[in-house]
Amino acid sequence: MPAVPLDPFDLESYGGHLTVTADDARAAADLLDGVITRTPITESRALSTIAGTKVLLKCENLQRAGSFKVRGAYVRLARLSPAERERGIVAASAGNHAQGVAVAAGMLGIDTVVYMPVDAALPKVAATRGYGAEVRMVGSSVDEALAAARVESARSGRVLIHPFDHVDVVAGQGTVALEILEQVPDVATVVVPLGGGGLVAGIAAVLAEAAPHVKVVGVQAASAAAYPGSLKAGKPLAGTLGSTMADGIAVGLPGDVPFGIVQKEGVEVRTVTEDQLSRALLAVLERSKLMVEPAGAAGVAGIMAAGPGAFKGPVVAVLSGGNIDPLVLLRVVQHGLVAAGRYLKLQVRLMDKPGALARLVETIAAAGANIVAVDHTRTDVSLAVSEVRVNLQLETKGTEHRGAVVERLQSEGYEVVAN
Repeated sequence: MPAVPLDPFDLESYGGHLTVTADDARAAADLLDGVITRTPITESRALSTIAGTKVLLKCENLQRAGSFKVRGAYVRLARLSPAERERGIVAASAGNHAQGVAVAAGMLGIDTVVYMPVDAALPKVAATRGYGAEVRMVGSSVDEALAAARVESARSGRVLIHPFDHVDVVAGQGTVALEILEQVPDVATVVVPLGGGGLVAGIAAVLAEAAPHVKVVGVQAASAAAYPGSLKAGKPLAGTLGSTMADGIAVGLPGDVPFGIVQKEGVEVRTVTEDQLSRALLAVLERSKLMVEPAGAAGVAGIMAAGPGAFKGPVVAVLSGGNIDPLVLLRVVQHGLVAAGRYLKLQVRLMDKPGALARLVETIAAAGANIVAVDHTRTDVSLAVSEVRVNLQLETKGTEHRGAVVERLQSEGYEVVAN
């Protein structure tokens, strides 16, 4: 689906400039002192093995409201004039910016309306309302919700709090880089999930001054990646938003402020597939015992997809958010298990005779797979009178074992459909 064009760029709304400096981030850090959590960094041995160098995780999934977004939101709101605060604010988000804005606004006593896509995760919607914001559901993407928020701002006079396209927001996100430099002084590469660009731009702006030797890499979902085409064209271009589990970085149009910084600082942008995102989420959950949302695992997905030697270490991957709907988590984990070759769905036709199912189960057991679920169907017009169809869900030990199980069944004469 094409991204919805936004209103023309207004330089005045950015304080008359588009730049963010390390000093801007330091000033933002002063504002955030006592407001946010200084999130921990933990080493991942599993990812270090994959990358061939030391990999550490910056756990913004443990941040207040579950993501880095509260940093930029609070800085932006804290700098509103008394008159602007009185008018109230309006924002748009798939969830994390919504929660960050709602938390910040609640602390500062500002009336808040947030537009969210109609398919936004229910826990994110409930949390945003719980923090005191009025939530209005509209559109099927962040871009469409943002367009609605702009209309509301023009109608009511509420101040639009953009999720990524403002110098105060970018400066707030840049405080992540200040913490990384203190926690990992010898960091060589920082890998960051990339949507509209606020987090990547903030980190890149700080590191360009404070540690210019550090490389910054932004990672987008391949089906919602507007930055590669925009960087090639030299200006923000609306991309096509395909379906992605990483709703938090599904943004169709880069922001003017972050795009300018990403372009100026030569940030490398990579993309990852849905399989790679789900495998990364599963790896972080299973090996690091950390809950992240798909967008929050994009940096890890980029590291895993690149393989050994791709990045100079130590590498810090930012886990940008941990707000995930449990139902989505269930589907993503299953998707990740399939992608990792550890979960297999089979459809097998059998003759409807005593002992046929038992022999099938024995063959599967002999192949070393574990049966999770069995569905035995006799009444289907596609089946002959003497046939039954068996749908099986199996646990396997990896891609090679998955293939071996299918081959074992086929060698025993079974007609197998794997998916």
